[in-house]
Amino acid sequence: MGGKKIECYIDVVSPYSFYAFDYLQINRAALKTQNVEFEFIPVFLGGINVGSGNKPPWELPAKAAYSKFDTKRAQRYFGHDFGVPDFFPILSLLPQRALTYIKHHYPKQQFEAAFHSSFKTMWNSHLDISKPHNLIVALENSTVFNKSQITEILAGAAKPEIKKELTDTTAYAVKDLGAFGCPWFWVHDGKGNAEPFFGSDRFHYMWAYLGLEFEDLKLKDGGKSSGGRGGGKL
Repeated sequence: MGGKKIECYIDVVSPYSFYAFDYLQINRAALKTQNVEFEFIPVFLGGINVGSGNKPPWELPAKAAYSKFDTKRAQRYFGHDFGVPDFFPILSLLPQRALTYIKHHYPKQQFEAAFHSSFKTMWNSHLDISKPHNLIVALENSTVFNKSQITEILAGAAKPEIKKELTDTTAYAVKDLGAFGCPWFWVHDGKGNAEPFFGSDRFHYMWAYLGLEFEDLKLKDGGKSSGGRGGGKL
């Protein structure tokens, strides 16, 4: 039947994937005490949009106008502060393929360090990691790879089987899990059931589905709010 698990399908091109990645890392210990595992899975957001028929915010004027407000709200909530790079959006195939290769060939700690550094290099340092020389910077900044390993990873990202793996995982997320954006979560409740959750602001729904102990958002007298990040705090 399996235990409680959160599968997190993310792409470095998505700032909301960055928030979700960070939030799960922060709550790793609390989730562990409640016997919940999570796994980060690289997908290609561009492929998800095409496969699902969804349109990214920058292609729809109403979404783009709203995003200017929502982006800043989300950053304040999750403790981030960065602007949108002038080269955004990027074609994220190279970093996502590299992360796919790392996931299959290196321990989890190195994989997650590489993912985190890729997010930071893209969004905080404003380096276009779809360019090989900038992806190298991201991998160097992760501090978990030596030069020969970085060379190996870049070469590995170009291998046909890795390209196919990313394509197949993206297609699976769309066709089998119903994904239409990132972050996309497929959550197993430990009772043989699983449900999808979308976005970085649905963690309180996720915790309730998993039957976890958490504090939901509450409105105090005087209009002061309480509760934790992500709609609930473990």
